Amino acid sequence: MIVVDLSAVCMSRPDRPLLQDVSLTISSGERIGVVGINGTGKSTLLRVVAGLEAPESGTVRRGAGARTTLLDQSGDLPDTTVLAAVGEGWEAEAALTRLGLGDLFERPTGALSGGQRRRVALARALVQPSDLLILDEPTNHLDVEGIEWLETELARFRGALLLVTHDRHVLDRVTNRIVELDRGRAHLHPGGYGTYLERRAEREMQAARAEDVRRNLARAELAWLRRGAPARTRKPKARIAAATRTVQGRGPAAARAGALDLHVAATPRLGDTVIELRGVHAGHRDPTTGVHREVLAGVDLALDPDERLGVIGLNGSGKSTLLDVLSGRLAPASGEVVVGPTVRLGYWDQLGRTFDPALRPVDVVAGPSRRPDWSDEAFLERFWFDKDNAWAPVGTLSGGERRRLQLVATLAERPNVLLLDEPTNDLDLDTLRVLEDFLEEWPGALVVVSHDRAFLERTVTDVVVVDGSGRVGRRPGGLAGWLAGREPATAPAAPTGRPATKPPTGKPPAGKPPTGKAAQGGSSPSTLRHRLREADKEVASLTKRRDALAAELDGAATAADVGELARIGTELAEVGARLEAAEERWLALATELET
Repeated sequence: MIVVDLSAVCMSRPDRPLLQDVSLTISSGERIGVVGINGTGKSTLLRVVAGLEAPESGTVRRGAGARTTLLDQSGDLPDTTVLAAVGEGWEAEAALTRLGLGDLFERPTGALSGGQRRRVALARALVQPSDLLILDEPTNHLDVEGIEWLETELARFRGALLLVTHDRHVLDRVTNRIVELDRGRAHLHPGGYGTYLERRAEREMQAARAEDVRRNLARAELAWLRRGAPARTRKPKARIAAATRTVQGRGPAAARAGALDLHVAATPRLGDTVIELRGVHAGHRDPTTGVHREVLAGVDLALDPDERLGVIGLNGSGKSTLLDVLSGRLAPASGEVVVGPTVRLGYWDQLGRTFDPALRPVDVVAGPSRRPDWSDEAFLERFWFDKDNAWAPVGTLSGGERRRLQLVATLAERPNVLLLDEPTNDLDLDTLRVLEDFLEEWPGALVVVSHDRAFLERTVTDVVVVDGSGRVGRRPGGLAGWLAGREPATAPAAPTGRPATKPPTGKPPAGKPPTGKAAQGGSSPSTLRHRLREADKEVASLTKRRDALAAELDGAATAADVGELARIGTELAEVGARLEAAEERWLALATELET
């Protein structure tokens, strides 16, 4: 069934076109990833498909009765409690728990942090019945295990999926088509991220060959035009016009001029002593309850001059707190922080530095002490800010463009120690690859908090795990070493089902205490999470079988087939009993994991 059909859709910004004659048909079961550089109109395309924006020209047709759910980057929520914002029922409770919000059911949405609001909005989108699920950067503010759970949910979703994400693992695992937006045009590629890269390279090679042919032809035509004046007067006018067009023609303009050059200036030399934490205790005060929560307890950590360290852990476990202590933004409650005399620190946090929306990027680069000039414009061109963007108000830039400007401002300070907190949020894939190349050769010390597995695989050699109980432990071997030490993750199921519905989390029902291994205690969190994933699959499978039997029972009743009614009724009772037992196991495991 066709859910949405776009035909010759056009959208524009004041300074340039965004979408030009974009046509796209989305049918049930399709799983489409949308990629493109920042500012090419990815979020605009999603809003047009969702019906929140009308195209300037072209048509949008929708399937009769098709239900659409959109998660946009604003993360808007109603002014109510977290659970009420997502929906009543155990599906909502289960989704919130798996996204690390199981203890915030009754918290007002107005008291949530930006990351928490995004996760609540994601849970809300996942539990709503929909024929088309549209997600704009859903992995932002998720930890690694939350992303793995999301991959499984999306793989089970039965309807159509339209997804913008910078996470290359997610693109490869859950999409079967890629739409690439490039200079207003939409290019469709079958398969996941790897296939998209191959097809894009082929297209660029073909364009380069076509431009070579045009230039050779232009040289020949130019020589023909330049033959003596008497001969030129006898040349056919049509041939002269065609030759002139060939000579004056140009290949398509590059989406971005030149290569992204992140080397702002020489990196100052770093001495042997960088930053050391000795017996550090630190935490933060909950803004709602006022209760102080310690998230770092007795932490010892020393950075080397050539450090390449990743910081991983569940949301709320203390990763950003660790970076705040390393940067000096947060003084520890006890313990010592030693900073070497040669350290020049650059800190690119999740929010980035805040710019006045009325300022222009050239104002940011020039600073408050002088007026911007052509040199600032030339400097910004190295970072893929064209003339229009360099002189446009910061408030008109896309989220990724503002994020890139924050990176420019950080690197302009010439740091030799870089602390990056979720650096991949809102950056497009091209910028990510350049940033990874830069960090691989950058001579300073690097500490990265990130949920992006591909980014960590390329940029860090060791990881420290912040476990939420205050402990911080270094794990050699980088992300791969840490993943290998966990329980093996279950691969996502084939994309044939809707987001799996799960039993309620939190306290077990009255009269049904936890039973089995979960009640005995002693299991590690990773083992419990693995068992919980297996219980998820069992509940989803039994629920599907129960629903199928209920449909068969209705058919047998209509046909008045007594024998078939008896057989189906017996099997339905057996499946119901097994489903109830599976739900109790899920409840017991979820309860033990939460405690």
